[in-house]
Amino acid sequence: QVQLVESGGGSVQAGGSLRLSCAASGFYGSRNCMGWFRQAPGKEREFVSGIGTYGSATYADSVKGRFTISQDNAKNTLYLQMNSLKPEDTAMYYCAAKSCVLAQYKYWGQGTQVTVSS
Repeated sequence: QVQLVESGGGSVQAGGSLRLSCAASGFYGSRNCMGWFRQAPGKEREFVSGIGTYGSATYADSVKGRFTISQDNAKNTLYLQMNSLKPEDTAMYYCAAKSCVLAQYKYWGQGTQVTVSS
Protein backbone atom coordinates (compact mmCIF):
# COMPACT_ATOMS: atom_id res chain seq x y z
CA GLN A 1 0.00 0.00 0.00
CA VAL A 2 1.42 3.36 -1.05
CA GLN A 3 1.45 6.11 1.52
CA LEU A 4 2.67 9.67 1.08
CA VAL A 5 2.96 11.86 4.17
CA GLU A 6 3.80 15.54 3.81
CA SER A 7 5.29 17.77 6.49
CA GLY A 8 7.04 21.10 6.81
CA GLY A 9 4.24 23.50 6.04
CA GLY A 10 3.60 26.58 8.14
CA SER A 11 3.19 30.32 8.19
CA VAL A 12 5.94 32.65 7.06
CA GLN A 13 6.29 36.23 5.97
CA ALA A 14 6.90 37.16 2.36
CA GLY A 15 10.52 36.58 1.44
CA GLY A 16 10.87 33.71 3.86
CA SER A 17 11.63 30.05 3.26
CA LEU A 18 10.13 26.68 4.02
CA ARG A 19 11.13 23.13 3.19
CA LEU A 20 8.42 20.60 2.59
CA SER A 21 9.05 16.88 2.98
CA CYS A 22 7.13 13.91 1.66
CA ALA A 23 7.86 10.53 3.16
CA ALA A 24 6.87 7.72 0.82
CA SER A 25 6.24 4.12 1.74
CA GLY A 26 5.24 1.19 -0.44
CA PHE A 27 6.53 3.06 -3.48
CA TYR A 28 9.98 2.22 -4.73
CA GLY A 29 11.91 2.05 -7.94
CA SER A 30 13.88 4.19 -10.33
CA ARG A 31 11.00 4.27 -12.83
CA ASN A 32 8.76 6.15 -10.46
CA CYS A 33 8.12 9.85 -10.62
CA MET A 34 7.10 12.16 -7.81
CA GLY A 35 5.94 15.73 -7.68
CA TRP A 36 4.40 18.59 -5.79
CA PHE A 37 1.07 20.23 -6.49
CA ARG A 38 -0.77 23.01 -4.71
CA GLN A 39 -4.30 24.26 -4.41
CA ALA A 40 -5.28 27.68 -3.18
CA PRO A 41 -8.81 28.43 -1.91
CA GLY A 42 -11.21 28.82 -4.80
CA LYS A 43 -8.63 27.71 -7.35
CA GLU A 44 -7.88 24.51 -9.16
CA ARG A 45 -5.00 22.32 -8.16
CA GLU A 46 -1.85 23.18 -10.08
CA PHE A 47 1.46 21.54 -10.77
CA VAL A 48 4.41 23.01 -8.89
CA SER A 49 7.35 20.74 -9.54
CA GLY A 50 8.17 17.18 -10.49
CA ILE A 51 11.17 14.90 -10.47
CA GLY A 52 11.53 11.96 -12.75
CA THR A 53 13.88 9.34 -13.97
CA TYR A 54 17.52 10.09 -13.20
CA GLY A 55 16.49 13.08 -11.11
CA SER A 56 15.33 15.31 -13.94
CA ALA A 57 13.30 18.18 -12.50
CA THR A 58 10.56 20.38 -13.92
CA TYR A 59 8.98 23.49 -12.45
CA ALA A 60 5.98 25.68 -12.99
CA ASP A 61 7.01 29.06 -14.37
CA SER A 62 5.64 30.76 -11.26
CA VAL A 63 8.18 29.03 -9.00
CA LYS A 64 11.24 28.74 -11.23
CA GLY A 65 14.32 30.15 -9.56
CA ARG A 66 12.66 30.12 -6.14
CA PHE A 67 11.73 26.49 -5.50
CA THR A 68 13.99 23.44 -5.68
CA ILE A 69 12.80 19.85 -5.74
CA SER A 70 15.02 17.03 -4.56
CA GLN A 71 14.81 13.51 -3.28
CA ASP A 72 16.70 11.28 -0.91
CA ASN A 73 16.39 7.77 -2.31
CA ALA A 74 17.89 6.21 0.81
CA LYS A 75 15.13 7.76 2.91
CA ASN A 76 12.50 7.49 0.17
CA THR A 77 11.69 11.12 0.82
CA LEU A 78 10.86 13.96 -1.54
CA TYR A 79 11.63 17.56 -0.67
CA LEU A 80 10.59 20.98 -1.89
CA GLN A 81 12.79 23.87 -0.81
CA MET A 82 10.81 27.08 -1.17
CA ASN A 83 12.66 30.38 -1.02
CA SER A 84 11.59 33.98 -1.59
CA LEU A 85 8.03 33.01 -0.77
CA LYS A 86 5.24 35.27 -1.93
CA PRO A 87 1.66 35.66 -0.66
CA GLU A 88 0.46 34.05 -3.89
CA ASP A 89 2.30 30.87 -2.88
CA THR A 90 -0.26 30.40 -0.11
CA ALA A 91 -1.95 27.05 -0.70
CA MET A 92 -2.29 23.48 0.42
CA TYR A 93 0.67 21.60 -0.96
CA TYR A 94 0.32 17.99 -1.99
CA CYS A 95 2.88 15.32 -2.72
CA ALA A 96 2.05 12.95 -5.56
CA ALA A 97 3.56 9.84 -7.11
CA LYS A 98 3.14 7.71 -10.21
CA SER A 99 4.91 5.41 -12.58
CA CYS A 100 6.84 7.58 -15.02
CA VAL A 101 5.13 5.89 -17.96
CA LEU A 102 1.79 7.26 -16.87
CA ALA A 103 0.54 10.74 -17.62
CA GLN A 104 -1.51 11.17 -14.47
CA TYR A 105 -0.32 10.99 -10.88
CA LYS A 106 -1.91 8.07 -9.09
CA TYR A 107 -1.03 8.47 -5.45
CA TRP A 108 -1.59 11.55 -3.31
CA GLY A 109 -0.75 12.70 0.18
CA GLN A 110 -3.07 14.52 2.54
CA GLY A 111 -1.38 17.87 2.05
CA THR A 112 0.42 20.43 4.16
CA GLN A 113 -0.66 24.06 4.45
CA VAL A 114 1.65 26.90 3.48
CA THR A 115 0.60 30.42 4.35
CA VAL A 116 2.66 33.44 3.30
CA SER A 117 1.76 36.82 4.73
CA SER A 118 2.71 40.15 3.22
